[in-house]
Amino acid sequence: MADLHNYFQDARINSQMLHYGNVINLRLDSINWPDGRSACYEVLEHNGGVVIICQPNNDEIVLIKQFRYSIGKVLYELPAGKIDKGEDPLVAAKRELQEETGYSAKNWQELSRMYSAPGFCNELLYLYKACDVTLSEPNPDEHEEIEVMLIKIQDAWQLVLDASIQDAKTIAGLGLVVNQL
Repeated sequence: MADLHNYFQDARINSQMLHYGNVINLRLDSINWPDGRSACYEVLEHNGGVVIICQPNNDEIVLIKQFRYSIGKVLYELPAGKIDKGEDPLVAAKRELQEETGYSAKNWQELSRMYSAPGFCNELLYLYKACDVTLSEPNPDEHEEIEVMLIKIQDAWQLVLDASIQDAKTIAGLGLVVNQL
């Protein structure tokens, strides 16, 4: 597999940008496989994002409830957001936590990194734990309608098990903190 990584650095024979957007770009790449086969890949380019596991107390976590237009549903999620081009992920995490929930944290720990959908997207998510928090007024983006919830970690995990939480980044983040209990 390591050989494939090196091979594909130079295997692209054509790349065409199909869409430039505010959040994503869409690229179409044509490549040649080592055995001579050719293939096309649609790639969503994304600057990456942050996911924040905010714990005001050891046994509680902050969730948000918001409508997601792309699926037409209200979801329970961990606070999260995109990283601006050139922005440090921790700076983005601090900004997103305050904007969406009003919480600010003194203690931050990066817990993990994960690709959200590596079959077609290069988005890398940074998962942070935020503790020793203070609460002020949230300042969500103008297009965000967010309800902030404080919930016991075990109750949040039960929402995952009941399929009430269906957001992958939230399931992964909750799995990290449940594992630490």
